[in-house]
Amino acid sequence: MNATSAGTASAVTFVWLGMVLAISFLEAPLKFRAPGVTIPVGLGIGRLVFRALNAVEAVLAVVVLASVAVGDGPTGVVVPAVAVAVLLLGQVAVVRPRLNRRSDRVLAGEELPRSRSHLWYVALEVLKAATLAVLGVALLTV
Repeated sequence: MNATSAGTASAVTFVWLGMVLAISFLEAPLKFRAPGVTIPVGLGIGRLVFRALNAVEAVLAVVVLASVAVGDGPTGVVVPAVAVAVLLLGQVAVVRPRLNRRSDRVLAGEELPRSRSHLWYVALEVLKAATLAVLGVALLTV
């Protein structure tokens, strides 16, 4: 893999990882502990933040995949690059629509039990963060 492609993909991967860690594992749980933040307010903020995060992630995924493709990345780079894109796609196309439907109901005033879809999103987020770390390290070693 050429140095420019590897450097670009590596930098973007670590920026992406930092965003996921900061938003998903720091901001998201902390916002519900802030004084005066109710469940509906927290859900509204979360929907806005995660919509923006996922949009930026989509752009970052395209840059990483393009850099890996142009740079003719080795299998140890291609596999985690594709895997992280698939994980993101699963979150955005499968899990988030379910969470949005549920949050619509909560925002409309319904009392609902905890969501299993939320647990799926978190599990995919953990896998995505781990895969980004693996990809970043793999890119540093090519």
